[in-house]
Amino acid sequence: MCGIVGAAAERSVSGVLLEGLRRLEYRGYDSAGMAVWSGAEIQRLRREGKVQALADAHDDTPLTGSTGIAHTRWATHGKPSERNAHPHMSGSAIAVVHNGIIENFEALKADLTSSGYAFSSDTDTEVIAHLLDRAMQTGLDLTQAVQQIVASLEGAFALGVMHRDKPGELVAARKGSPLVIGVGIGENFIASDQLALLPVTDRFMFLEEGDIALLTKDEIIVWDKVGEPAERAVSQYEHSVTSADKAGFKHYMLKEIYEQPAVTHAAFEDRIKDGLVDESAFGEQAAVIFDQVKQVQIIACGTSYHAGMIAKYWMEGLAGIPCHVEVASEYRYRPVVISEGTLFISISQSGETADTLAALRDVQDQILASLTICNVPASSLVRESDLNLMTNAGPEIGVASTKAFTTQLVGLLLTTLVLGRRFKLSQEKEREIVALLAQLPGLMEHAIKMDGSIEEMSQAFAEKNHSLFLGRGTLYPVAMEGALKLKEISYIHAEAYPAGELKHGPLALVDKDMPVVTVAPRNEMLDKLKANLQEVSARGGELFVFAGCSQEVQPGEGIHVLEMPEVPEVLEPIVYTVPLQLLSYHVAVLKGTDVDQPRNLAKSVTVE
Repeated sequence: MCGIVGAAAERSVSGVLLEGLRRLEYRGYDSAGMAVWSGAEIQRLRREGKVQALADAHDDTPLTGSTGIAHTRWATHGKPSERNAHPHMSGSAIAVVHNGIIENFEALKADLTSSGYAFSSDTDTEVIAHLLDRAMQTGLDLTQAVQQIVASLEGAFALGVMHRDKPGELVAARKGSPLVIGVGIGENFIASDQLALLPVTDRFMFLEEGDIALLTKDEIIVWDKVGEPAERAVSQYEHSVTSADKAGFKHYMLKEIYEQPAVTHAAFEDRIKDGLVDESAFGEQAAVIFDQVKQVQIIACGTSYHAGMIAKYWMEGLAGIPCHVEVASEYRYRPVVISEGTLFISISQSGETADTLAALRDVQDQILASLTICNVPASSLVRESDLNLMTNAGPEIGVASTKAFTTQLVGLLLTTLVLGRRFKLSQEKEREIVALLAQLPGLMEHAIKMDGSIEEMSQAFAEKNHSLFLGRGTLYPVAMEGALKLKEISYIHAEAYPAGELKHGPLALVDKDMPVVTVAPRNEMLDKLKANLQEVSARGGELFVFAGCSQEVQPGEGIHVLEMPEVPEVLEPIVYTVPLQLLSYHVAVLKGTDVDQPRNLAKSVTVE
C-alpha cells in the first residue's frame, strides 16, 4: 500500500520524484525517501513522517541526478522510522523501492545473513537489495539479476531498482501490486499510480502480472512472466491534469463529497439508450453472458462491501436474482460452493485490492463469467475480468471513500437492471427506474445543501468516544458505511446495526454518552423504525435522525431531526449516504484529525 515513483531522464529528476510522492501520499504517509544516481554514486535521503519532511530535508541537502527512485511508505514490516524508510540499499551499489509484502522474507534473511550480509532495517524489502547484490556477483547484469531473484520471492510486490554501475537504467517488476510506466519524450517513468506522473506525461503503459521492464530515457523493454520479450500497449490518460487538485476546498474529502452530483451523473449518462440501460457498456460479450446468468456472487472489501450489500437488496428485491455477498478476505480462505451459472462480481475503487483480486483468480475456472465495478481503467481487476463497468468517479484522493462509493452504487443499480430484464423485472419497471435516475444529481445537490445544518449537528459529537448507527432495509448498509466513515477519520468508535436488532443486545450500550445516528426515509419500513427510535429515547439516548419527513419523526428533547428531500425508494441508499459523509467530515475537522490521511490507513489496499 506504499507509493513508488521512478524516473530516467536527461534532466535532474528530484523535483519529479518529490511531486510524484506528494500525489501518491494517499497510498502511505509513515515515511518517505528517494535515491538519485549522481555522478559515480547513489545518494539517498529518507525521513520519517510525511513527504513534506523529505522535501524540507531535500531543500537543505539537494540531490541532483538524472535517474532516481522514490517511495512513500505505509508500514507493514518494521515500525515507521527513518531506518525502515525506502529506498533500501545493499552497500552503496543497489537501491530498491518496494510495494507489497515478501511472505518468505524471514527464510531469505536467514540465508543472506549466513552468507555474510548485515541488515540495517526491520523490513522485508531489504532482503531484495541483498539478493540482487548476491546475484550480480555471479556475473549477471541488473535485469538478469531481477529476473532471477523474483522467482524466489513469495507474496506480492512492485519493485523499482537502480544500480550505481548502471547509470541511466531503472528496472521494474510487478507481481500482485500495481505498477505503471509513464512514457515521455527523452524520459520515462515508473509509478504505482498514473496520478503521480500527470505533471510529466499523460501516456502510460500498464505492466501485466509477472512483467519485468528495463527503462532508460530513450527506451522501454518489457519481458513477460516466462522471460519472453513482450509488447505492452500505450494508452492516454482520460482525466484532466487538474482533476486531482483540491480546487479551493480545505480537504480532498470535502471536494469529493461535493463532486458527487456530477460524478453520479457521469456514472449513468452514457449507459442509457432509448430509456433503457445499454448493456454493451459492460463489454462486447455482455449480452451472451448475461443470458446465461442464474445467480450472482459479489466479492468486495470495506466500503465496496457495503455497496455490494445494497446491491443484494436490489438484485433480489427488484430483479428476483439470487445474490450472495461476502468479504473477499474471508471468501478466498474458505472452501466455497459455486453454483452453475454464477456471475462473479468484484467491486473495487482501485482495481488492485489484494484480497478481491486473489478471490477472482481463485475461482476463474469455476464461474460462468466475471464482472468488475471499478474506477480505474486498465487496473488488474479490469484486465482480468470478462466484463467491466467503469464508475467514472475520477481520481479519489481522500483515503475515506466517498464518490467512489456512490458511483459504485449507480453501477450496481445499472447491473441490476440489465440482469433483471432476464428475470422478473419488466421493461416498464426498468424505464421507470431509469427515469428516476435522472433525478439523482439534483437530489444529491439538495443533500449537499444541508452541509451547514450538518456542521452544526456535528458539535454534539466533538467530545464523544462512541456512536451507534441504525438503518433498515437498504439503509442498514448505509448505516454501516456511515459508521465506517466516522471511525476512519474522526477515530470515534462507531458501530452499525439493523434497527430491529437493538433489543437483541446493542440497546445495552445506549446512554446519554452514546449518540445514535439513524437514517429514516419515508418508506414501508418507517413505522418499524420509529418503534426502534422510541426504544433508544426511552433509555436516555440522544438521537440524530436524517428523516424523509419531519412530520413522521418529531424533534424533541434528545431527538434532533434533519429533514431530507423526498427521495424515490430505489435511490435512497445513494442519497442518504451524503449527509453521513458530511457528518463524519465535520466531526473529524472538529477533532483536529488528518481528514484526508487518517492514521494507520492507506487508500489502495494492495496487501492482505
